[in-house]
Amino acid sequence: MIVTIIRKELNMLFTSPLAWILLALIQLILTWAFLGRLDAFLEIQAQLLQIENPPGVTETIISPVFAMAAIVFLMVTPLLSMRLLAEERRNHTLTLLMSAPISMADIIMGKFLGLMIFFAMIIALIVALCMSLLLGGAIDFGLLLSNTLGLLLVAACFSALGLYISSLTAQPVIAAIGALGVLLGLWVIDLAAGETNQWLHFISLLKHFERFNQGLIDTLSIAYFILFMTTFLILTIHRLDGERLHG
Repeated sequence: MIVTIIRKELNMLFTSPLAWILLALIQLILTWAFLGRLDAFLEIQAQLLQIENPPGVTETIISPVFAMAAIVFLMVTPLLSMRLLAEERRNHTLTLLMSAPISMADIIMGKFLGLMIFFAMIIALIVALCMSLLLGGAIDFGLLLSNTLGLLLVAACFSALGLYISSLTAQPVIAAIGALGVLLGLWVIDLAAGETNQWLHFISLLKHFERFNQGLIDTLSIAYFILFMTTFLILTIHRLDGERLHG
């Protein structure tokens, strides 16, 4: 049944012009960032050759592109997640879905995985873009793998949070603003923490992603991502289970 929900979500997603517009904008922004970093690397390549153990293309091009992708995902996830539940509630199709003989966990996981497949497609395109660097040199596959895993995990956390916010309202715009506000809040907390309040960095999604961006696959950060994602998925399931029970 989860597969059916996933198929339904992907069909709704790709029949919407919003998804195609966001996909085009994301690729445009990331390709622009990639080409900009490549141009900067080529300009300083001669100076880098004079340094012992100079940074390679992976550190100077690929890592910054993935860091930019994490910020872009933070911005676009609320626009994609707002329709998952809020729009269905506004269109009165959520009531029909909740009355079907299917568990709420299956519904939520189907919607979540449908959105994650969309993000996985974008990440695959980013990896393909980075792999084009093999035409002119070597890349650090370990660092590329670390960035790919980190971006996938942070996208999952963004999606889980956006899905929960979407379950709280029948207005997609309010859901999008709410999710964006919370995500920006987590980011601002990290920026405002500075060096004096290191414990605040622990609740920042992007701070944990930064470790992956540097090539460190940190088990603590993986545990944080999984806990964050699981918490909001469970909250969403409980929210809609209560709505079904009292509806």
